[in-house]
Amino acid sequence: MLFRSFLAAISIAFNLFPPSVAHEDLNYNASQLVESQTLESPYPYDFPVLQNGSLADSGRFPMPLCNGFKLEEATIDQLQRELSSGRLTSVQLALCYLQRVYQADGYIRAIMEINPDFLEIAEALDRERAQGRVRGPLHGIPFLVKDNIGTKDKMETTAGSWMLLGSVIPRDAHVVHLLRESGALLMGHATLSEWADMRSNLYSEGYSARGDQCRSPYNLTTNPGGSSSGSAAAVAANLITFALGTETDGSVINPAERNALVGIKPTVGLTSRAGVIPESHNQDTVGCLARTVRDATYCLDGIYGQDPHDNYTLVQQAPAGGFAQFLANKEALKGAVFGLPWLSFWQLAPQNQQDQLVELVDLIESAGATIINGTELPHWQTIISPNFWNWDYGTTRGYPNESEYTYVKTDFYNDITKYLAELNNTAIRSLEDIVQYNIDNVGSEGGIPNVHPAFQSGQDGFNASLATGGIMDETYWQALSFCHRTTREEGIDAALYNNGTQLTALLVPPDVGQTYQIAAQAGYPMITLPAGLSPETGMPFGLALMGTAWSEKTLVRYASAIEDLQASSGTKYKRTAPLWLDYRSKNIPVNNV
Repeated sequence: MLFRSFLAAISIAFNLFPPSVAHEDLNYNASQLVESQTLESPYPYDFPVLQNGSLADSGRFPMPLCNGFKLEEATIDQLQRELSSGRLTSVQLALCYLQRVYQADGYIRAIMEINPDFLEIAEALDRERAQGRVRGPLHGIPFLVKDNIGTKDKMETTAGSWMLLGSVIPRDAHVVHLLRESGALLMGHATLSEWADMRSNLYSEGYSARGDQCRSPYNLTTNPGGSSSGSAAAVAANLITFALGTETDGSVINPAERNALVGIKPTVGLTSRAGVIPESHNQDTVGCLARTVRDATYCLDGIYGQDPHDNYTLVQQAPAGGFAQFLANKEALKGAVFGLPWLSFWQLAPQNQQDQLVELVDLIESAGATIINGTELPHWQTIISPNFWNWDYGTTRGYPNESEYTYVKTDFYNDITKYLAELNNTAIRSLEDIVQYNIDNVGSEGGIPNVHPAFQSGQDGFNASLATGGIMDETYWQALSFCHRTTREEGIDAALYNNGTQLTALLVPPDVGQTYQIAAQAGYPMITLPAGLSPETGMPFGLALMGTAWSEKTLVRYASAIEDLQASSGTKYKRTAPLWLDYRSKNIPVNNV
C-alpha cells in the first residue's frame, strides 16, 4: 500500500502518467516506465559534461526545471508564490530536490541521510495549504539539519560517528521542534566534520566516518569549511533551500563564507542548544545557512526563542515579531557607520581578498555609509593569533589561563556526559567510552594518530578533554573570565564605541578565522555575506558584520541592505554559482587552502 502511494505520488508530482491512469493502470505504466529507462540524452542534466583545455577539470551540474519552475537559486519568497498559486506543491518541490541530490550529491557528499517520511510530511503540508492554513513563510519549504542536531524520528543523530548509530534520543532538538511547528519540511541530515571538530586538532575538514568526505561544489579538492560542511555544501549546490548548522568557534560562519552563502551565527542563548550534541555550553549556538539574507532571516525567525531545557535562552533579548521586520534595502546604508579593525583582522587577509573586499567597502561607502578605519579591539595584540586560527592561543603564548581551549575541553567532558545520559539503546555513556570506541575501531574512526588519512592527529582533542576530568578549577575560571572580558567589554564593545562614536557594526574578513574566533569567545553574533572568489582556487570568501550581544536585528538590517546594494549595483562581488572545479577528485585529506 505504501509503495502504491509512493508511486502514485511520484507519478502525479512529475506528471509521469495522467491522473486517471496513475491510479487505475499502474501495472501497464510501470512496464512502460521500465522499458524507457535507457538514458539516450545524458546531457546537460544527468552527467557533467567533460570539458577541455582550461576547463578540463571544471564540471557543471545544471539543474533541470521543477515542473516548469526554475528551482536553482530560488528564494523562499519565490517558492511561496509558486506554492500559493498551485503551480507547485510541497511534494513536487521535495521530489525535485531529491532528484538534485541523486544528480550531484555523489560528488560532494553533503547529505548524511534522507528523511524516510518526507513525502508523507509534504503531503500533509499540502493538505493544510489547500484547506487555507499556511503556518508562515517556511510552510512546505525543505531544509536540512547538521547531523549533531537531534530529530526524534526515523533518522539517526550521530555527529558522523558510527558509535552512536542506533541510539535513540529523548526528543526533537528545540530548534527542530520549532521548525516543524512553522511548517518547514525536514528533508534529512547533513554531513559534518565528525563530532563538530572537537575530536581532533589535525584533520580533514568535512570528514566523518559515517558521512565520508564532504566537498565544496566550488572546488572539490579544498577545505569546504567546517564543521557544518554538509549544511553549507548542500545549500550552495542547490540540494536544499536552507540548512541549520551549529557553531562553537566558526562552524557556521566558516562554511558559509567558503560556499558563497549567508551565514547567521546568533548570540549564545538566542537559539536553544537542547537536543544538540554539545561541545561547550559557554559558546555553542545554532545558526542558519542560506543563499540570501532574507532566507537566512526566515530561518532565524523559525528557530529562536526561550526553551526551559536551555537556561541560557531564558534571558535572551529578542524583538517582538521576529527579525524579518528589520530586512532593508540599500537606502538603509545612508547614515550607517561601520568600523574596519584593520590591525586586528584585515591585515591578516591575503592581498587578493583585501583588494576585492576594499572595493566592496568602497561601494558601501558610496551608498551613504561612513567607514572608519582603525577601529581596533584594545587587546588585539594579545588575544589575536598573528598566523592562523588557534583556539589554544593562550597556551601557545604560555598562558593556559588565557585560552579558550582551556574551558572548552573541560566543558566538553561534562556536557557530553549529560547528553549521553539521556540516550537510549547505546552503550556509549562517557567520553571514556568514546575514546575507547575510536581505538577499538581505528580503521574507520582513526583513534590513534597517523592511521586514518582524515584524522592525522588521531583523537587528540578528545584526549585533551579526557585529561581535564571535567574539573572546573581556578585555571578554568580564569580562562573563561579573561576571554569574556577581552572579547566583550574590552573587545568588540570597545571597538564599537570608537572614541565616543557609536558604530553600527564592525566589517571584517571572515576568511580570517580569528574574526569568528573572537566573536565565538564573546558569544556575540556575526552575519557573513558572499563577497568574492579566490583567483587561485575558485573558492569563495565573505564580508562579515560583527556586533554586540543581541544585536541581530541591527546585523540583519544592514546585511540585507548591503546585499541589496550588491544586487542592484551590478558588482561582481556577490554570490556566484559554483564551478565544481576538479569534480572527479577524491583526495583525503582535502587541501587546507
